[in-house]
Amino acid sequence: MNPYLFCVLVVTTTALMGSSFAVGKIGLSYVSPLLLVGIRFTLAGILMALFIWNKPLPKQMTDWVRIFAIGLFQTAGVMGCIFLSLRTITAGESSILTFSNPLLVVILSTVFLGLRYHFFHWIGVIVGFTGVFITLGFHLHLEVGIILGLGSSVSWSIGTLLIKKWGPRFNIWVLTAYQMLFGGILLLIMSFTFETPAITINPTSIFIILWLAIMASIVQFAIWFYLINTGDPGNTSAFLFLAPFFGVLSGWVLLNEVVEWFVYGGALLIFLGIFLVNWTFAKGKKIEQKLGA
Repeated sequence: MNPYLFCVLVVTTTALMGSSFAVGKIGLSYVSPLLLVGIRFTLAGILMALFIWNKPLPKQMTDWVRIFAIGLFQTAGVMGCIFLSLRTITAGESSILTFSNPLLVVILSTVFLGLRYHFFHWIGVIVGFTGVFITLGFHLHLEVGIILGLGSSVSWSIGTLLIKKWGPRFNIWVLTAYQMLFGGILLLIMSFTFETPAITINPTSIFIILWLAIMASIVQFAIWFYLINTGDPGNTSAFLFLAPFFGVLSGWVLLNEVVEWFVYGGALLIFLGIFLVNWTFAKGKKIEQKLGA
């Protein structure tokens, strides 16, 4: 892929990822958490399914099960944990925890996909993860919001590996549409099961739902899945370290959340981690892959 196009796509998708935390937190003033994210992805899935009506759909039931599994982890698991965490922690903290998953991706890729990473690749990811820890203020209080934030990271890591393993089987738009639709329906079921659904309909809530459904879901997921399918999951996921900055920045701009000094210190390590991970690839130290069928 053209490096300039790659940079544009990475910045676009991570900016949409990060900013959706602050926008989502504002939305919680009008809609209960699981209902908000359920409406977001059900609407996004339906709109995309209508848009791609002429694309080839999977013919085997096992392929639909694979798409459902991706939606379970990448949409229902990740977004359910994120929006529930936003009730008790800041948008910046939630985004930082969620996008700390590259270390998990590398570990799971090694164990389940047979990918073999080089020494400096591991160092880069660990440095980046250390930056995330520092950005959180040198501590992790295992309160409910923090645990949910970490849960979204674990779920995202699993979703990333499933996309890498199964993604090439599908048209990228079909995969994006139906995994969001399945995940959204699961979240709606969870809303009516685990919370008391509530919604206030006004211009602000409608704008938030449409923004989250179209820009922060359809556009963002399509770009992310494309990047995952055209590169190594560990390499690509390293750029998720950019998303917490957009999360912290949008929290500061939209919610007046305070950005402490240690956030900037963590930022330096995060960018260093990204550089180390990708510098090893630029030097031609390729990963040996043994992907299963």
